[in-house]
Amino acid sequence: MNSLLRSEEMCLAQLFLQSGSAYDCISELGELGLVEFRDLNPTVNAFQRKHVNEIKKCEEMERILSYLLREIKKADISLPEEDVNPVAPLPKHVIAIMQLQRLEVELGEVTRNKEKLQKNLLELTEYTHMLRISRNFVQRSTEVKLTHELFKLYLNIILFILHSFISGLIHRVKIEAFERMLWRVCKGYTILSYAEVEEYLDDPDTGEPTKSVVFLISYWGDQIGQKVKKICDCYHCHLYPYPSNNEERNDVVEGLRTRIQDLHTVLHRTEEYLKQVLVRASESVYTWVVQIKKMKAIYYILNQCSLDVTNKCLIAEVWCPVSDLPALRRALEESSRKSAATVPSFVNRIPTSDTPPTLIRTNKFTSGFQNIVDAYGVCSYREVNPSPFTIITFPFLFAVMFGDLGHGVIMALFAFWMVFYENDRKLKNTRNEIWNTFFEGRYMILMMGLFSVYTGLIYNDCFSKSLNIFGSKWNVSAMFDAKYCTYGFNNYYPRLPVNAFVLQIWNLATNRLTFLNSYKMKMSVIIGVIHMTFGVVLSTFNHIHFRKTYNLYLVFLPELLFLLCLFGYLVFMIVYKWLVFSAKDSRHAPSILINFINMFLMQGDAVEPLYAGQNGLQVFLLLVAVLSVPVLLLGKPLYLYWLQKGSHRIGAYRVRNGYTLFIEVFNFADEFLHQAIHTIEYCLGCISNTASYLRLWALSLAHAQLSEVLWAMVMRVGLKMDTSLGVVFLVPVFGLFAVLTVSILLVMEGLSAFLHALRLHWVEFQNKFYSGSGVKLVPFSFSQMPSSFDKDGLI
Repeated sequence: MNSLLRSEEMCLAQLFLQSGSAYDCISELGELGLVEFRDLNPTVNAFQRKHVNEIKKCEEMERILSYLLREIKKADISLPEEDVNPVAPLPKHVIAIMQLQRLEVELGEVTRNKEKLQKNLLELTEYTHMLRISRNFVQRSTEVKLTHELFKLYLNIILFILHSFISGLIHRVKIEAFERMLWRVCKGYTILSYAEVEEYLDDPDTGEPTKSVVFLISYWGDQIGQKVKKICDCYHCHLYPYPSNNEERNDVVEGLRTRIQDLHTVLHRTEEYLKQVLVRASESVYTWVVQIKKMKAIYYILNQCSLDVTNKCLIAEVWCPVSDLPALRRALEESSRKSAATVPSFVNRIPTSDTPPTLIRTNKFTSGFQNIVDAYGVCSYREVNPSPFTIITFPFLFAVMFGDLGHGVIMALFAFWMVFYENDRKLKNTRNEIWNTFFEGRYMILMMGLFSVYTGLIYNDCFSKSLNIFGSKWNVSAMFDAKYCTYGFNNYYPRLPVNAFVLQIWNLATNRLTFLNSYKMKMSVIIGVIHMTFGVVLSTFNHIHFRKTYNLYLVFLPELLFLLCLFGYLVFMIVYKWLVFSAKDSRHAPSILINFINMFLMQGDAVEPLYAGQNGLQVFLLLVAVLSVPVLLLGKPLYLYWLQKGSHRIGAYRVRNGYTLFIEVFNFADEFLHQAIHTIEYCLGCISNTASYLRLWALSLAHAQLSEVLWAMVMRVGLKMDTSLGVVFLVPVFGLFAVLTVSILLVMEGLSAFLHALRLHWVEFQNKFYSGSGVKLVPFSFSQMPSSFDKDGLI
């Protein structure tokens, strides 16, 4: 909890790594993920660093692995899903991994042979289809209704003149354009016959199955033949020789059949061998990927180190949590022992004036809430972290706007399902960003659902319907009292406070909406003032920790007085009116809004006061609030100016509680301008922020009314029908009601309430004490590297 409330204490340390054990030390630190390395060679080009050749080798092996993974995926071989975490290989063991180059060469040769065989098989298959289909062209020509003599004479003349054919295959989508082009270019001196192939053939360029058409072109003249061949080339036709007679055609078909059978046999054996190689490679590919990534990361860190004057020791600078220094020393000692170094590596803590990075340790429950805070800004070093308070306040403010028992139960069950199956790989390792967002925030959704159940019980809302759970103090005899019957159920008990739960009987009251509107509006103001006051109080932890106690008197106290004397007093009037005035007195009860406005106008006598001595108290509170503004504006700059001037007389530093506090020279104009901006922002922000919390009231009423409208327009239609038809009609009506409830009330309204609760924390709450100007610690850790595969290879 202490780490979550405030970031870890950090220190800057120097690592002295012996050259023989530096690789092992960096590898061990990468497994532990303790420290963040600083680049000691910022001016050195990346291509001029010491281990650039090793990094190039790692990148080459990553390229080979990407190629290997693509081939494995193409062969439809499942990749291993292992939880093993192989250590980074030692430099002397890299030769075992370099077998990847031999494997790439072997796979390349086998793959090229396979592609060549497939291309030959496709060509032979196309040639076979061409011969089979083109035979039908000749057979159909004999069926022309001519006399035998005329047909024989016509055929002899044509064969004597023409005797030139071009045959082949073309994609079906190109045949019409191909035919038009032949007619326009060749002026009708060609005869085109074509027919579609029944089965799909693989495209040799794309590998996708396509429909092809067999064509036969008869032409006369060499010039026409040259034009026809050029047109065929433009349309990427696959041309094959056309046999001159039936005997030659039969011989070619028989030869094709034999060659196709032989190619199928060779291709089958080639595919089996290729699959065996890929299966063996897939068994180790996960280990190779992790090892190469770790090796590359180690060399990248080694390039950030510098050599000492003897060139025998590497020096590295790291940011490390103070609590992890013992673990860091043990890791260096263990690495030196494993590498059999004569001189062990060691760590030395060094002083620094640089601001350390921020480290806040989280778990799977708190990480979602910490991500919300980090989205606004990373905590400054050792600044109070809003996350532990956000764990409670964020789902509570969300539930105030989303309060419905039924909707809260659905949301909580959905979140509990994700929590229960949080270790399922299929849920964790997805590429859907929307789902990943929901899954990462499963504990936050669970808290929002549980708090919505709580506020739904208070509002007594369950899918817009009320439940008589807690009973009612309303008495029916009040309905016959002409004087009080319009004031609601509380009029029978003159001094009964407003109940903590909205009872079911309010649904029968004519002033139900008026009551809920007033109740939720005042509740929003009370919650908002308490939330902002808590934020102002949290700023004291920062003032005390950073030893700026003068901020307690010159910043915190004026801010608190200004907020409480104005808006704290408004909350007091709301609670006082609830406790003192009953429903019978509601007509004569003074208006809180009018009293609050007259407080600023100094016109307390213009309206009836809430209590005796109200005018004097209001004048006093307004005077305190007004006087706190110049104190907030001028107090801190004048005090620091006096302190800076006094340092010339009393020395350059003061000793206090064993700490040496150096008085830094500052610019009074800059400090005054900064404080003026802060004062204006705070004073105006108190007014606008209080009004901003009214969104709790607005969204709560909107959610309740939208839920009621959905019930009235959908479910009530099915419930109003008679028994026989209504039961059948109620099933699709309930399905429509469930879909609209989930899509509109849960998803859309839930997202709206989430964004408004987020704004209340970022703007109205965190700006009272949180600067969020820090830099997150990024430790060197192998666990941060992705270890899965994408569709193209490595990620």
